[in-house]
Amino acid sequence: MDNKEENLRERRHSAAHVMAEAVQDVFPAARFGIGPVIKDGFYYDFELSRSLVSEDLPLIEEKMREIVAANTPFLREEVTKGAARELFAGQPYKLELIDELLEDVVTIYKQGKFIDLCRGPHVAVTGEIGSFKLTHIAGAYWRGKENRPMLQRIYGVAFDSKEELERYLACREEASKRDHRKLGRDLDLFSIHEEAGPGLIYWHPKGAVVRRVIEDFWKEEHIKQGYDIVYTPHIAKLDLWKQSGHWDHYREHLYSPMEVEGQEYILKPMNCLGHILIYKTGLHSYRELPLRYAELGTVYRYERSGVLHGLARVRGFTQDDAHIFCRPDQLEEEITGVLRLVQYMMATFGFNEYELLLATKPEKYAGTEEMWECATNALEQVLQKMEWPYVVDPGEGVFYGPKIDIKIRDALGRAWQGPTIQVDFNLPERFDVCYIGSDNHEHRVVMIHRTVLGSMERFMASLIEHCGGAFPVWLAPVQMVIIPIADRHGEYAHQIGNRFKSQGIRVKIDDRSERMNLKVREAQMEKIPYMLIAGDKEVEDSSVSLRLRNGENLSTQTLSQVGDRIREAVENRS
Repeated sequence: MDNKEENLRERRHSAAHVMAEAVQDVFPAARFGIGPVIKDGFYYDFELSRSLVSEDLPLIEEKMREIVAANTPFLREEVTKGAARELFAGQPYKLELIDELLEDVVTIYKQGKFIDLCRGPHVAVTGEIGSFKLTHIAGAYWRGKENRPMLQRIYGVAFDSKEELERYLACREEASKRDHRKLGRDLDLFSIHEEAGPGLIYWHPKGAVVRRVIEDFWKEEHIKQGYDIVYTPHIAKLDLWKQSGHWDHYREHLYSPMEVEGQEYILKPMNCLGHILIYKTGLHSYRELPLRYAELGTVYRYERSGVLHGLARVRGFTQDDAHIFCRPDQLEEEITGVLRLVQYMMATFGFNEYELLLATKPEKYAGTEEMWECATNALEQVLQKMEWPYVVDPGEGVFYGPKIDIKIRDALGRAWQGPTIQVDFNLPERFDVCYIGSDNHEHRVVMIHRTVLGSMERFMASLIEHCGGAFPVWLAPVQMVIIPIADRHGEYAHQIGNRFKSQGIRVKIDDRSERMNLKVREAQMEKIPYMLIAGDKEVEDSSVSLRLRNGENLSTQTLSQVGDRIREAVENRS
């Protein structure tokens, strides 16, 4: 971390303390949790006498500005744990933290009337904090545990200058416009129903069209790359997941077993075991490898309700999953092939910037040190040979193997978790997954677990926000809308609509008795790529007046010109 970044962290941490002092001014009986630095800003958790509302934020922010203007120094002191308990009497959350400290000496910081338990560091005086703004309020369980009290969390952002803050707020406003949850509702793409259960997605017809087109493209490309498409059940016996190690290493994300005829089953959290069972139905020669099984398989993982987020964090999702069974000498070539496929798929959807993380052995893992070293080296060597920049993410591998995580950057520069590639020596060992070598003896396969999109739900979330809901023509749920100017043009609109539909173009005919300008405006709000206007002249000439969703008017076009234009855009996936 360079000096500038470290200084900005100090400013943000100091802003959290100033916010806590301001809250104490407004709510003298407040009980304080913690106030750490986060990306772009800070937060602080409070137990208050009433629920906060958005109207409270300007008042708290004004108090903060008064504290900053006073240019009060931050004073660091060291006290004994006993003295700290006296200072924070009546603050149960602080007392809990003090009791957990191993040291006999506790560090505190004071500014003005406010005292906090803190290691620091802070800026010298409150006037050095810079430009800040409080952004929103949320609920948060103390220590992140659902059985602990629910506190109120105030978030804020802070930057070195007013200009940087304004740029951030403008970007945040644009991000709000692109929020996939809002656009999903406005464009009628999907819904979530609390009465049916949180974190479960209902795809509406328009959203289902986009998903179907993506899935068809995915299948087409995988078949070209030598993958076989498979399908596996949604449940399996619990014993299978105990054998795999998921029950021991991943239990907090698994749903409770259900009993069926005296046997325990669970909803599958992964597709890998199904693919292993398919592989093991026969003997395989070294000449057959690699075998590549691909599945758009829906899996189920328990996520706390507090972390669910639209399509991006759900409880039931479809992975664009595949598992490659290969010989050790084929490992690097197969990893390279997966990365090339990732690159092609991402570019096709308009994602051209990534972050690559090499996630290594976690604290809780299965398998031997030798397995982990071999798997990690294979991933790292491929990245180095391909000259793809990456950073090591220590301890963030899955329990059965290391992985490459690829975070895609959208139009606003935000990173989304996407493709992942995992090398696994462990499950082949646990399930005795072998091939017959050239020496006529059995040898263990190496498995590669991989997704090239991530999950359909999260990928759709990133795609919606990347393009702001204005899908490229090949993905648009409605590619054209035909707008007759008057009722007498309706028959012509339906005739040409049927013509375009027969060519595979997705068409909507807006023959409502409304003004043309209103229909055009609504079509733009629906982000339909092409608007075909039909009036007297167009009927006479067998043509249309063509408009684009960005407002551009391309004047009169023949029906053949319009059809060719759309087919070219679809074929080029542009």
